[in-house]
Amino acid sequence: MRVGVLTGGGDCPGLNAVIRAIVRKGVQEYGYEFTGFRDGWHGPLEGDTVPLDIPAVRGILPRGGTILGSSRTNPLKAENGVRRVKENLAKYEVDALVAIGGEDTLGVATALSDEYGVPCVGVPKTIDNDLAATDYTFGFDTAVNIATEAIDRLHTTAESHMRVLVVEVMGRHAGWIALHSGLAGGANAILIPEQRFDLDQVCAWVESRFKIRYAPIVVVAEGAMPKDGDMVLKDQSLDSFGHVRLSGVGEWLAKEIERRTGKEARTTVLGHVQRGGTPSAFDRWLATRFGLHAIDAVRDQDWGTMVALRGTEIVRVPLRDATTQLKTVDPSLYTEAGVFFG
Repeated sequence: MRVGVLTGGGDCPGLNAVIRAIVRKGVQEYGYEFTGFRDGWHGPLEGDTVPLDIPAVRGILPRGGTILGSSRTNPLKAENGVRRVKENLAKYEVDALVAIGGEDTLGVATALSDEYGVPCVGVPKTIDNDLAATDYTFGFDTAVNIATEAIDRLHTTAESHMRVLVVEVMGRHAGWIALHSGLAGGANAILIPEQRFDLDQVCAWVESRFKIRYAPIVVVAEGAMPKDGDMVLKDQSLDSFGHVRLSGVGEWLAKEIERRTGKEARTTVLGHVQRGGTPSAFDRWLATRFGLHAIDAVRDQDWGTMVALRGTEIVRVPLRDATTQLKTVDPSLYTEAGVFFG
């Protein structure tokens, strides 16, 4: 059997660990051959491939990014996209495809598997941790650790100058990174997309910190929105999946806090630094286990499934269950964190 492997969407710490595990077990235990597709769904769409064997995956476990490259290409929107994908799979004699990605990448895999008969197995990847049907996605832990370290560092400079520091983190329409890093980093306010925030309340939290001679840290997810207003965006352009580029709420919030409280406020946008660099030990562990179980699903010809973490066990779930809706922060978890606001 020849198995195709691709990594789509945003880059993510742990992608190389998945690729390594799939190839190592596939070659050593099942005698499979592998073809790597470059740059996400661009690879099977355009026939852009790279050899993938054990020497190719040697030494990549601790590396960030992906040796296969990634993109936000959507073959379902391309002219004759599905036909071109199927023709290229046949051309390179690929019998099955392992798609490693988030909501969009796995959404394409779901459609190709369910509607067009392409044998696909999915692996959940996103720093946002917003994929349903799995407790955690790899990449999330690394992003939280990076954000937490940044918040720790910002506390000292905020207190040295007695100014407000607003930290904007990623997460798109889910507040997992903001909630986890904000709680771990001792933020004085955490704003997430699942709960529209009251700007007057945020300013009250800020002022309460200054009363006891502490400078406040406000962590805001890029998709957070005020009660009286719309999402703040720098850029209205859409990608091939119809998504806008989020960012801008942090800068807007800092200006509003400064205008309303008279306190100096600065913004730190962590941006892509959250996705880069060496994956954490947990993400290497989780990504490796996902890869091992994904190639087992290929062996079992269990098409249209995704490997998922449930507790400490790796299970298989229908791809459609993972991509139908986002996994968002439960209100009770946000309420817990509220003890530390202000």
